[in-house]
Amino acid sequence: QVQVVESGGGLVQPGGSLRLSCTVSGTIFMSSSMGWYRQAPGKQRELVATITSAEITNYSDSVEGRFTISRGNAKNMVSLQMNSLKPYKPAVYSCNSHIFSRDFWGQGTQVTVPS
Repeated sequence: QVQVVESGGGLVQPGGSLRLSCTVSGTIFMSSSMGWYRQAPGKQRELVATITSAEITNYSDSVEGRFTISRGNAKNMVSLQMNSLKPYKPAVYSCNSHIFSRDFWGQGTQVTVPS
């Protein structure tokens, strides 16, 4: 059974930093593509950043240059370092593990950056 667990959310002031972590079990982590997505109330879930098994990264335009996604295969972990945070509606950041055409999601962790 695949389990995806996020941690690290919270309240941070504009301009601040926050680091999210996601651990995965029950799958071949090193072969998985991983991603972070976020969803605010009333909005569709949107891609934040992804990283392939070959560590090729992709970012949404809104976070490019401020966020960094990384993975540690030895610990089955993917992280999202968020710097220079901008005001944003409270959003749930969810971790996604994609392997063999299947997607596995965690419960998410909330991030709030008040205006």
